[in-house]
Amino acid sequence: MESFGHVIDGEEVSSHEGATFESIDPWERAPWASIALGSATDAERAVKSARRAFDEGPWPRLGHTERGRILHRLADLIEERGDELALADTTDMGKPIAETRGHDVPRSAQNFRFFADHARLTPAETFPMQSGHHAYTQYDPAGVVAAIAPWNFPLMMETWKVAPALAWGNTVVLKPAEQTPASATILARLALEAGVPPGVLNVVHGYGPNSVGQALTESPLVDRITFTGESNTGRAISRAAAQNLTPLSLELGGKGANIVFADADLNQAVEWSIKAIYTNSGQVCLAGSRLYVQESILDEFLARFTTAAAALRTGDPKDPDTQLGPLASHEHYEKVVSYLKIAQEDGGRLIACGDPEGWGVPPTVVVDAPQRARVTQEEIFGPVVVVIPFSDEKEAVDLANDTPYGLNAMLFTRDLSRAHRVSRALRVGTVWTNCFFVRDLRAPFGGAKNSGVGREGGAYSREFFTEPKAIVMEIAEN
Repeated sequence: MESFGHVIDGEEVSSHEGATFESIDPWERAPWASIALGSATDAERAVKSARRAFDEGPWPRLGHTERGRILHRLADLIEERGDELALADTTDMGKPIAETRGHDVPRSAQNFRFFADHARLTPAETFPMQSGHHAYTQYDPAGVVAAIAPWNFPLMMETWKVAPALAWGNTVVLKPAEQTPASATILARLALEAGVPPGVLNVVHGYGPNSVGQALTESPLVDRITFTGESNTGRAISRAAAQNLTPLSLELGGKGANIVFADADLNQAVEWSIKAIYTNSGQVCLAGSRLYVQESILDEFLARFTTAAAALRTGDPKDPDTQLGPLASHEHYEKVVSYLKIAQEDGGRLIACGDPEGWGVPPTVVVDAPQRARVTQEEIFGPVVVVIPFSDEKEAVDLANDTPYGLNAMLFTRDLSRAHRVSRALRVGTVWTNCFFVRDLRAPFGGAKNSGVGREGGAYSREFFTEPKAIVMEIAEN
């Protein structure tokens, strides 16, 4: 088996107690790598390393140009080692290699390039005053950042957190999800090779409660916490961070609404709707898992949608032709399968567009389920979509907003005025019209209600990862 350790203070090391755990390949359903199993002691070692690197080291003082040069070099290395990184994520969690290599690796490199340039090019504010004074802002790095990443987009989400934190001069302790540890260690190795000083990017593997995650969120030496994951875990992190008043950025669960109006381009709507729920086997916080279709086109849309779903290629995620791989773990597979039973108990009817294999769940459509059913209200995080008809625009908006979540939504229509009206009425952080998952890294990203706290991206990341400072100076009279 391959071996992946923590990276602390510039060295790849074993756990203090020597403990390890195994990473399971969900397609083979067998261990493929041995991972250092961290504890609170290892988390403390990493935080102290990051604290020294911030307080005493060169990174916060290099300036945006030199930091940017190093981060661009890291982006180059990510692309050069893209096959290794893509295979690590595919083997860890079962995502098709076509997605990890074709999307996640390039986007991860782009995260570093974008934030390196954004930090260098974004201006601060000046406030001319009439009283003989002059005021301006300065954006100082916040300090030590604890970054806790999810398992569904391992490398991409790790870099989404690490890149802006480093670009603005912070130091980082990264805890990857225990299901997907490998790419985080590889990323830290590449960072050192690119010239990131020791202690600036540390990686500690382990679990959450009573382990690495809890130690990081409770540490008084941590200045920022950024977390992506399940909403209840976000609540626990909020409680821990409150002890030290540590600022938080939380991107949590979702139950995205996808609204298809009768005037939509059905070919376009079906294509994007398939991607919105079945990409990464539905293991996407942004998934369009509630599909609301106007009554007059329901039968035609459903026929096209199920035909397209049945045509998706399932199988070995290391096969470049595979479109749907297995679910990320046996535990998660059992959870998703349990919702299929719950859906039927709540009155839903299942349309399975394929055959199960191993820990794989075929593309599944649930019809006839009530709006208040658990399968409609709760995040399943699998390739399961609930299809519900609606009559008019008001009902569509009311149904879409009838959820504890508010991460994102989609709508399909040719009516520009309707697109603006509905987008404005939806209580979510992102609305996609006639598309899905198209991102501009300058735009705010985050959710409303149970989907999170705060926004990241562009200037929103600057606000979170820095301490904005007002400086006021008197202009002396001659």
